[in-house]
This record gives sequence, C-alpha cells and structure tokens, in this order.
Amino acid sequence: MTYRAPLREMQFVLYEVLNGDTVLPELPGCEDATREIMDAMLTEGAKLAENVLAPLNTSGDREGCHYDTESKTVKTPEGFPDAYRQFAEAGWTALAGPVEYGGQGLPHTLNTLAEEMVCSANLSLGMYPGLTHGAVNALTSYGSDELKEKYLPKLISGEWSGTMCLTEPQCGTDLGLIRTKAEPQADGSYAITGNKIWITGGEHDLVDNIVHLVLAKLPDAPGGSKGISLFLVPKFLDDGSRNPAFCGGLEHKMGIKASATCVMNFEGAKGWLIGEPHKGLQAMFVMMNSARLMVGLQGLGIAEAAYQVSRDFAKERLQSRSLAGPQAPEKAADPIIVHPDVRRMLLRQKATIEGGRALAYFTSMQLDIAHKAATEEERQQADDMVQLLTPIVKAFLTDEGFFCANDGLQLMGGSGFTQDWPVEQFVRDSRITRIYEGTNGIQALDLVGRKLGHAGGRAVKSFFAMLDNYIKTEGGVPFGDELKAATGRLQKATMWLMQNGMGDREQAGSAATPYLRLFALTAIAYFWSRMVATAEQALADGSTETDFYAAKKETAAFYMHKLLPQTLSLLAEIETGKDSLMGMTADQF
Repeated sequence: MTYRAPLREMQFVLYEVLNGDTVLPELPGCEDATREIMDAMLTEGAKLAENVLAPLNTSGDREGCHYDTESKTVKTPEGFPDAYRQFAEAGWTALAGPVEYGGQGLPHTLNTLAEEMVCSANLSLGMYPGLTHGAVNALTSYGSDELKEKYLPKLISGEWSGTMCLTEPQCGTDLGLIRTKAEPQADGSYAITGNKIWITGGEHDLVDNIVHLVLAKLPDAPGGSKGISLFLVPKFLDDGSRNPAFCGGLEHKMGIKASATCVMNFEGAKGWLIGEPHKGLQAMFVMMNSARLMVGLQGLGIAEAAYQVSRDFAKERLQSRSLAGPQAPEKAADPIIVHPDVRRMLLRQKATIEGGRALAYFTSMQLDIAHKAATEEERQQADDMVQLLTPIVKAFLTDEGFFCANDGLQLMGGSGFTQDWPVEQFVRDSRITRIYEGTNGIQALDLVGRKLGHAGGRAVKSFFAMLDNYIKTEGGVPFGDELKAATGRLQKATMWLMQNGMGDREQAGSAATPYLRLFALTAIAYFWSRMVATAEQALADGSTETDFYAAKKETAAFYMHKLLPQTLSLLAEIETGKDSLMGMTADQF
C-alpha cells in the first residue's frame, strides 16, 4: 500500500469550510497557529506518516508484539522503536501540550489532523502516543503541582508514555464493580493492588518509563462508582527501582496486533492520588473524553486508508464491460469503476469520509474554543457542543470506519480477502474501535441519557439553532430542502425521547442507537451543505481547481440522495418504541 495523506481535503475543511486559519489564531495562546505554520506542520506530518509509519503497518501486523514470561516485558515489532523515536523527536507528542511543561501549545485541532494521518498510516503504532495525550490532559486538570512538575515534561516530550487502567476481569463499563485497592502509606503514597485487563501500551519497549493512571478504591470508599479514586503509578520510581506493576501477558486479538494490549498486575505498587479521594471518575473522564475523540479519528483514518486502496484498485482492475457500452474499447475489459455497484461502494466511502472529517474537525475546533475563548459565554457554548458531539464522533466515525473498510474489501472481491492487499487488515484493525473507550451502544446511551438533558437541553437547543439559522440563510443553501427535512426528523425524534424516554428508561435505551445515527447523518448533511456552498463560491470566484470543487457537489448529491434518506427509517424505528425489543422472555431467544 502507498498511503498519501489527503492534505488538500484536510485543508479544504480546516481553512475554507471552518475558517480555522482565522478562528484559531484569534484564540488567546494560539497566536502562532497561522496558516503558514499549520501548513508546514501538516506537510512534515504527512512525510512522517507516509515514509516512516505506513511502511511498518503490514510488517507490524504480521509480527505482532512479543511477551517474555521471565522478565514480564514486551517487545514491539521490528522498526517500531525507531519510528516512535522519530515521531517524538519531531515534536508530535508535544504538539498541543501546555507550554509551561515543554509543549508547543498549538491548538488541539492541529493535533486532530495529525492523528488522522497517523491512524491511516499505522493505527497500532499511533495508539502508544495517543493514550499519552489523555494522561497529559487528566494530569494537567487534576494533578498536584508536584506530580505535574515531575511527570508532565517527560510525557509531553514522548520520553515516557501513559496508560489508562480502568477495566478489570469482572467488570467492563460498570466501573463501580472494580476491586483494585489503594492502601495509604506513611509517606503519603498509596500501595496499589489489583488486576487490570485490556490495557493499551501497558508494557512496551518504546520509552524509558510508563506512567499508569489507575482507578482503585480506598479502604473507606463508599460503594459503587462514587467510591473510585484515581492514582498515578509509574513503572519505575525516582530511584530507578522497578515498581511492582507488571504485565501478566498480552491479549490475543483480532487486529491492532502491533499495539501491546496487556493484562496488568499491580502488586502493592507505589502510587499517588490524582485529584480528590473518591472522585477519580471525574478526573478519568477528562482522559476518556479525549480518548473518545481520538478513537473517532481512528475510524476516520482507517476509512481513508481503505478508500485509497479500493479506489486505486477500481481504476486499474479490468472486469466486464460497462452497462452503457465499452468505456475502454482498446482493453480486454473496462475498469470496474464503471460499474454502478462499485461506484455505490466508493461513493459511500468518499461521502462518509469527507462529511465525517468536517464533523470531527468542527468538534475539535469547538474544543479549542471551549478551552481558550476570551469570554465565558463563548467557552460554555463551545463546551456544550463538544459534550454533545463527542459520543457521536466516537460512535458514528468508528461504525463507518469499519463499514468503509468492509466496503473496500467487498469492492476488491477475492483480492481484498487476501493478505496480498492491506484492506483485510483494515477490517480487522477497525473492528475494535467500535468497542473500546465505551462501546458504541454506551455512546448512544450517553447521548440520550446525559447529553440531551444536560442543563435543560441547552446543548441540543444550541445545535438546532445553528442548523435553523443556517437553513434560513437569505437566498437559500445547497440541498436546503433535504437538510430541512432531516433536521425536522431529528427534532421529532428528540421530542419523542423527551416525551417517552424520560419516564421509561427502556424506551430511551431502545431508541438510543438509531437516534445517534439519525443525529450523525443530519449533522453531516449540514456540513455537506456548507462544503457545497464553499465549493460553489470558489468556482464563482474563478478557481482553476474545477474538478476538485465539482467533485464536492457530486459527492454531496450522492450523500443527500442515497445516504441521508436513512433518516426516514431511523425515525420510524425510534417511534415504534421498545415493545418489539423487550417483549420476549430470555428463554424465548
């Protein structure tokens, strides 16, 4: 595979649609985020992704990680340590880190674009620094000054990496069931004892030290999730001695085989409290929200990589003649890109990827505004939008990342099913993204159970106001009728949830997944309309990139006519309620 970072597509969304080169430099502390700087960094990031990370993707999958039972250590695939070193030394781990601890202080949005390229090029390798970003965010928000001074510079520079240790063998999402204990020690530290599973980057050879953020319970902890505290547990202590936090083995996985997913055993390991006792989830959610947005980018990145392979295959593979008559009469057959069903799969990928990219970048820009805008009103409004859209970005983009990879494999037929082509790996790698950091069903429950009703529905009201104000633009907007109809369906579904879901949690649960998809499809229709408006203006202004902008209009038409109508069936599914889901007894299955 030859991955090429879609820089023109990325720049189109960032600059032309979202005006990032105007909005971001105006934020306090982001003055250096000029278009010149951002373009230079994206160009360098593309070179690293294409020339250093992507060439190791297939070999890393074939080799996987190696666990040594005697030393309880993990060796990553050949080439990974050097590639990670280049990644860190080039400053990518420090891109959005706070300046006072050695970071570059650039907008999170720029980090998002870099993450997309990394996830397309080598998802497994990208996960090692990816979890570190979350650890940095949690420690920055809730760590003591002493912990921040000691650990943040090394984490931000990439010399050390971070993990997120939540799940245990007896519990997944229900963290109130965790059993890991934290015993106070005379020196102010805590002895952490327990077992964690599915810990990404829990042990590896890319860095000198690994900093684990571990959920555990103090001896006086109340029951359930209200009794959880968060602790920082390093692999090595200040004196260089080994902290008893050991990898007990590697998980045997379907995909992302070059990412070390570990069983971790904490055997009285020394740790320090982050934040207040019994309020660990509050601190951990800072890390989890960061991780959920990152996982959405994983779905987008995989989809883009799969699209590039299947698109190029479709242009070269000869099979049968076009239904409209020979298109390449000088050849034995026509390229399969002439066939309607092949185009259906390609356009489904293209329309979803480009629309999802706009949704993801918009959410990232809102995160920057929420952190750095000058007024409280601006920060609150942006934060509301981030909270509302985070589960949608995570769930929809990972669903579609898998579906796009699957479409790519289907398009390629038997070739796609073989290891001669990388798409079968993309299918395997992308499948986990729909599960970790909260399954997509959990994301849907979060959306309908928490985000819609938060602050009296302030966030969803703001979202609808944004769409309504746009639709009412003087002179109309591209595909305004289609967008208006989809918005009406989403508003109707939202009212149904308010009327039926608030008094009956099973009704809310039955509607959650189709509601999230309905929301996502509508939101992306809004961004497609904006992208077409941008393209039409560019053409009217005399742009010579006629094919580029014309393709935007054609792709939007496919989205509006072939994908957006799903909102009809999704609304119908929601309005039928829970009865057909909950009517059967367990024995009747």
